[in-house]
Amino acid sequence: MSLNRSEKEAVINEVTSLAAKAQTLVIAEYRGITVADMTKLRSEARSKGVSLSVLKNTLARRAVAGSAFEVVADQMTGPLIYGFSEDAVAAAKVVADFAKTNDKLVIRGGAFSGKALDVNGVKQLASIPSKEVLLAQVCGLLMSPMSRTAVVLGALAAKKSEGAEQPAAEEAAAA
Repeated sequence: MSLNRSEKEAVINEVTSLAAKAQTLVIAEYRGITVADMTKLRSEARSKGVSLSVLKNTLARRAVAGSAFEVVADQMTGPLIYGFSEDAVAAAKVVADFAKTNDKLVIRGGAFSGKALDVNGVKQLASIPSKEVLLAQVCGLLMSPMSRTAVVLGALAAKKSEGAEQPAAEEAAAA
């Protein structure tokens, strides 16, 4: 079923607004994927804040024209699913993780910060830990010196208290 002009404009406007907010676009070919697997992929994507869409390529090219994702317009051929995410790694991570378990989903490329990514670029982007994990790692690094200092001070205080108890015990034994 083809779309009329106003429906096409609505799709272009929706995808343009997605592209304006997104940091990353991942493009993958979905030929041969079952409906159940596609539903599972969409559910996983929604939970990670990724917008997955199956679009007509001409509409997708028009929607990303003038945006940072225009660099991949030449890759927009064939049956594609488009993944947009505001989180820099979320779209790449969702699509790459799903592609590991389903060989019918083939990553074609993507874009990040105005630069086109090939398949390896998308996989490298997907291997970066999420923002929350990176923040937790930074907090752990910042807390590490403080916790080590607290352990050393605790050990010194324990040693000092042992030293203070020992002469008192010797005096009590002598008496």
